[in-house]
Amino acid sequence: MRRITHRRPRFGCPRVYDELTKRGWQVNRKRVHRLWKQEHMQIARKQQKRRRLPGHSGNGCIRHRPMHKDHVWSYDFLTDRTEDGRQLKLLAVIDEYTRESLAIEVGRSFTAPKVVDVLRYLFALRGRPQHVRSDNGPEFVSRVVRRWLDQAEVGPLFIAKGSPWENGYIESFNARIRDELLNRELFLSVTEAQWVIDRWRNDYNHHRPHSSLNYQTPAAFAAVCTDSIRPTASFHQHRRITGNCIT
Repeated sequence: MRRITHRRPRFGCPRVYDELTKRGWQVNRKRVHRLWKQEHMQIARKQQKRRRLPGHSGNGCIRHRPMHKDHVWSYDFLTDRTEDGRQLKLLAVIDEYTRESLAIEVGRSFTAPKVVDVLRYLFALRGRPQHVRSDNGPEFVSRVVRRWLDQAEVGPLFIAKGSPWENGYIESFNARIRDELLNRELFLSVTEAQWVIDRWRNDYNHHRPHSSLNYQTPAAFAAVCTDSIRPTASFHQHRRITGNCIT
């Protein structure tokens, strides 16, 4: 009886009796019912739902959580359009632990070498993380990016295909920038989009309180973690000016 109910936890006494007889047990129905009650095997009307971890990859944000600043970064692409209908592509990079927006680079398209250029800039300015998490987009899984990360001794964490919830931190960030900025602005050019997005990113890091950080700003929370430099300008701005860190 216990073996049957372990395998079929929602079977009642009549169905357990039927299983026993089919397996060759010669037992009285009343005896089965008496043992059923004696062993407290009655079925609870209200079940306790079992919580499973979302997804099945060990690289997801539930099973592989960020434990400190610069432990895990994540990056992803967003798309939008300029007024003339041409595509805008945004590469967003965040620190999952501090929730800082490390970079939001804007272009018409991105290649794997261009992704490496953005990471190289951030690594030089801030230091390298232990891991970077991403989906399986062609720019992220390319040999160029993977070889460069291997040389930098940074471990890539690729989530399972078709499981965006495994990259929940960057997906949440993407939802914020789309709701608070992209759905509200009409960009005339890539240059204008980069300028407006840089202003939003600065406000997000330094002025917008974050509910997951006990309503501190990401920059204020990161300052408590360590005194290392935080990026405050875009990759394109860095090409033109220097000495642009905010203290």
